[in-house]
Amino acid sequence: MPGTKSAGGPQGAVNLKPDLKPSLASAKKLQNKDSEFLDGSRLELPVLEKTKGITAFQALIHLVKCNMGTGILGLPLALKNAGLLMGPLSLLAMGLITCHCMHILVRCAQRFCHRLNKPFMDYGETVMHGLEASPNAWLRDHAHWGRHMVSFFLIFTQMGFCCVYIVFLADNLKQVVEAVNGTTNNCHYNDTVIPMPTVDSRLYMLAFLPVLMLLVLVGNLRVLSIFSMLANVSMLVSLIIISHYIARDISDSSQLPLVTSWKAYSLFFGTAVFSFESIGLVLPLENKMKDTRRFPAILSLGMSIITALYIGFAVLGYLRFQNDIKASITLNLPNCWLYQAVKLLYIAGILFSYALQFYVPAEIIIPFAISRVSKRWALLLDLSIRFAMVCLTCILAVLIPRLDLVLSLVGSVSSSALALIIPPLLEITTYYSEGMSPLTIAKDTLISILGFVGFVVGTYQALDELTQPGHPIAFSNSTTFIQ
Repeated sequence: MPGTKSAGGPQGAVNLKPDLKPSLASAKKLQNKDSEFLDGSRLELPVLEKTKGITAFQALIHLVKCNMGTGILGLPLALKNAGLLMGPLSLLAMGLITCHCMHILVRCAQRFCHRLNKPFMDYGETVMHGLEASPNAWLRDHAHWGRHMVSFFLIFTQMGFCCVYIVFLADNLKQVVEAVNGTTNNCHYNDTVIPMPTVDSRLYMLAFLPVLMLLVLVGNLRVLSIFSMLANVSMLVSLIIISHYIARDISDSSQLPLVTSWKAYSLFFGTAVFSFESIGLVLPLENKMKDTRRFPAILSLGMSIITALYIGFAVLGYLRFQNDIKASITLNLPNCWLYQAVKLLYIAGILFSYALQFYVPAEIIIPFAISRVSKRWALLLDLSIRFAMVCLTCILAVLIPRLDLVLSLVGSVSSSALALIIPPLLEITTYYSEGMSPLTIAKDTLISILGFVGFVVGTYQALDELTQPGHPIAFSNSTTFIQ
């Protein structure tokens, strides 16, 4: 933001986690720190400390890497739900709209920083002040609910990510373990497959529960930054190897549909918007830059790179496996040691990322709960809430073990609200009293309506798929080998 910067929170890359979604952990940490600074509960820091920040290149790297998580692995299947022509065009349009909404959020936050003379404005604060600037008296009187709404969607999103991670971990570990007897060194002619007796993937989910409980006991961001680095390295290596494999042997695409039905497309919408969900990162990232004037250009460049990578990976993955594509493309890899190692690397990266994702809802819920009990019960309550939240994510994953539907449901419900619905409405409430062109109002209204339609239809279709008796929940539990 223009003006002085809040220097609360860990410095440098420690703040910015890998995956699109671990970014939200550091985003919330920075928001909490900066909010404390603004409220006056922290003393003014020396000027020299406040001038520290990240460069434009570092901001670009953080923005790109924070979007490379489990969402990109589900995009090839999402493309199958949209069609070979409609899918890439929709990803391009969604990338442009999401980037535009991020720019809206940044402009509104900058405006309130100037108006209120604050060094930083988080997402929730920006929405709250936007409602206070609204010409509608009811919205002004209930402006604080805007901040609560953002917190709610943030908690829902992060808990949803944790559920997605558990399903991903179980599906991939199941495939590795059950094919270990038939795993070979030859990745080109993989004919010997002797799987072990099949075990339901939900048992693998329960097996991960003790490990996850230990991981969430880590509440220090500096310690979690070690997990961040390990997750970065493991997932980057895995993505490079996967991309090399799918690009070397593309099948004939003449029989693939260019456009699909609206029901299938609604599932595509949820998965796609899930992948683009990094809007919680942009304000903390801008606040940490040395020269915030360069951030809009960095944001546009970063989102362009992300959109191009998403489209390329989705198209190549769909062309490579076509109708056999799985909920995660890692499940389509051959049964040889190289690609089994890739799955294990990604498993390790996602396992570490779980603790980062979990940090956000924990930091919102636990302090609120502890403030209402005496100090003697604080530690017990802290541990109880952490374990209960982990068990909740595991239970939800067990109840909905289809990775594709979990991705679509989380994306449709919360990601669409944070990335597509709220920012355009925020622009209207912020600038309406100063005069807005009818074209801008129409544009913002259209984006919000499209986001809301995707929210309703995507959520309905995902829930409908989950309740269909003709779609067994063992879909993602089946281990399939590519010969």
